[in-house]
Amino acid sequence: KANTEEKAPAPSPEPSSESEESELEIDKEGVIEPDIDEPQEMGDESLEVSEELMDQANEKKMEAINALSEGNLEKAIGHFTEAIKLNPRLAVLYAKRASVYVKMQKPNAAIRDCDKAISINPDSAQPYKWRGKAHRLLGHWEEAARDLATACKLDYDDDTSSTLKEVQPRAQKIIEHRRKYERKREEKAMRERIERAKKAKEEHEKARKEEEARRPGAAGFSGFPGGAGGFPGGMPGMAGMPGLNDLLGDPEVLAAMQDPEIMAAFQDVAQNPANISKYQNNPKVMNFVGKLSTKFGAKP
Repeated sequence: KANTEEKAPAPSPEPSSESEESELEIDKEGVIEPDIDEPQEMGDESLEVSEELMDQANEKKMEAINALSEGNLEKAIGHFTEAIKLNPRLAVLYAKRASVYVKMQKPNAAIRDCDKAISINPDSAQPYKWRGKAHRLLGHWEEAARDLATACKLDYDDDTSSTLKEVQPRAQKIIEHRRKYERKREEKAMRERIERAKKAKEEHEKARKEEEARRPGAAGFSGFPGGAGGFPGGMPGMAGMPGLNDLLGDPEVLAAMQDPEIMAAFQDVAQNPANISKYQNNPKVMNFVGKLSTKFGAKP
């Protein structure tokens, strides 16, 4: 016998934050694996650089530039490193070496050199340019856009601007994507806070009603019908009872309701009617109790 019953489709699970983040698709053309070489030599910053050392460093820099023109990148790196060791506080040497590391597709090494150059001279455009290009190789679109924009601001050149135009749309896409899910998370958190507040309010109200039901004086106060409940500000349970309007219209009763001593005693007895015995020798309290008893036809 064929089964003619149709099964209801299973509900689709809500996407997790991880799946939401994975929805973002960015063109990764030109992105490479990060280099994991040991950090390059940075030179001894405590070295006192004489004019002779500066001249030697400049000679090494020129040799590095010549090696670059011959396409010998490794040799250029070696000469720039020698120059850095001779004059370790010259930012341009690190920036030049970083440019070679970018050409060699060693972005992490380039970033280290640019960080060093910027720490020495934060107003030079070259370290930002090459660090931006290094971040572009690693697919760090926001960092690349930020560094390249800084480089253009400090010293515009067409090459930097061209790379910036390439990375900016991808960086903006990431920013917009993040904002979208930040808004979603904020909205979800707000809904949860409202739900928690609503639940807490309901639990509080439930607990209050249960407490009132358990209160010894809730069913009656010394025989008063309706009970005394939270008397100050009102008499829950007495609304609509005969004599209530007359009671509230009595100036003496209203005056007594403003007396903290009387109201404290009233609350005490409302919690435990047997406590009335504590106030037998207090004329103010007993007069108030007597008036209530008279109004409601109950014995004090």
